[in-house]
Parts: sequence; C-alpha cells; structure tokens
Amino acid sequence: MRMNRTLMEVIVATTQEALQISTILPSLTVDDLQKSITFYEALGFAVDERWEENGALLGVMMRAGKNQVGLSQDDWKKGRDRKKGIGMRLFMSTPQNIDEIAVRAKSAGISLKSEPHDTEWKTRAFEVTDPSGFLLTISSEVPA
Repeated sequence: MRMNRTLMEVIVATTQEALQISTILPSLTVDDLQKSITFYEALGFAVDERWEENGALLGVMMRAGKNQVGLSQDDWKKGRDRKKGIGMRLFMSTPQNIDEIAVRAKSAGISLKSEPHDTEWKTRAFEVTDPSGFLLTISSEVPA
C-alpha cells in the first residue's frame, strides 16, 4: 500500500519530537562592513568577536544583550549588483523604552523607516533599514 506524501508528512510530524531551538543567529553579508558596524553600534550593539585575514577585517559578531547578529563583508563573487535584504526582516524585541531607542538612533544619524508606533499586537515598534538593505523592526511590549 502506498501512502501519499501529505499523509506521510503528517505521520512524521506527529510521531517525532518537535525541534527545540535555543538560539537563532542571523549572519548577514553586507556591502560595507565598517559602515554596517557603525550602524549597529548606533542602535546599541557592540562588537563581540572579529575575524581577520592578513590584516583585513572579514566579519564580526555584534551583540545586544544575549543575542548576536553576524556581519561579514561581501566578497562580490556573486556580483556587485546583488540586492540584499529582499523578502527578509529581522524582528528584535527589548524590554527597553522604544521611543528612547529611536531618539538615540536618530541622534546617531540613522533614518527611521517608521517612527515609533503602537501595533495591533500590543507592542510599540519602529523600523530601520541597515546600510545593505536589511529591514529591522525593533519593538517592546506596551505596558498594560
């Protein structure tokens, strides 16, 4: 007897233990590594690790709280016209005051894609686009 693929997928999904992930760490290939480092530092990230080869900086791990974002310099092997950040958004949640973070970002020269606003899912958020085109939403829960 042959089962169709959908039924087999359901059986596998219900008989296997669900994946337990403790961390997801995005790694972004960026157009200008130093410009990206400056951008993320202005948001409040700090360089946690650096990778160099023959004195050239190739990448960094940026840390904010317990979370990290990897940034690596594009080597341009796929072409200089490659668009980055298409169809992707990084959501970041913080217990800190979103309006204060937005003010600090703007004071550091970052343009906001959207000003801080209340969302329908009971958060307060703003959006920025990093120098390579990756969209970031930074949010916090709205106090009850």
